[in-house]
Amino acid sequence: MARPDKAAAVAELTEDFRTANATVLTEYRGLSVTSMKELRRALGSDTKYSVVKNTLTKIAAKDAGVDIDPSLLAGPSAVAFIKGDPIDAAKSLKNFSKENPFLVIKGGIFEGKSVTVAEIMKLADLESREVLLSKLAGAMKGSLAKAIRTIDALRAKKEALEGAPAKAEVVAVVPVVEAVAEATPEATPVSEASTEVTEAEVPTPEVTPEATPEVTE
Repeated sequence: MARPDKAAAVAELTEDFRTANATVLTEYRGLSVTSMKELRRALGSDTKYSVVKNTLTKIAAKDAGVDIDPSLLAGPSAVAFIKGDPIDAAKSLKNFSKENPFLVIKGGIFEGKSVTVAEIMKLADLESREVLLSKLAGAMKGSLAKAIRTIDALRAKKEALEGAPAKAEVVAVVPVVEAVAEATPEATPVSEASTEVTEAEVPTPEVTPEATPEVTE
């Protein structure tokens, strides 16, 4: 490879190391071109899977400030530069390696630290970011619905307590009004018969005359 081409290749790899959320180094010996295409498709557009030269990869990693174990750069290498969710990419690599034993996962870099094959497999067994967000959204939705029900119950209770005295007052007033109505009959015209007082109805006081002195001449 000509010097300008090497410099360009190193610069590209350096940028890939710097912008990747995680990096997984693999050995692809024995994989067909078709299998490589299937692997890239499985990894998705957020992961760049590139066949690399070990010497250039070592230089690029150093330029990017990434510490790679030299043992990972042995044999024909291909690097997965993961720019999306590392968990999704780890799942894809794990599932693909089960069906294609020629893909050998050697190790990688996650959150700036070296990770082993076992740690990558554990990462693959975790729930992806989308799944976690979906569960979180579901939990928040359930909590919100519960909070709304609680608030509605408190509001209804408050309205019932505020309405109870007013209702009792109305109930108490009704009998009083009815009693007053019964005690105060409507005015009726006074007839002559009702005002006429008969002599029979009025007792005449009995007068006992005093003895009159006899006048003599």
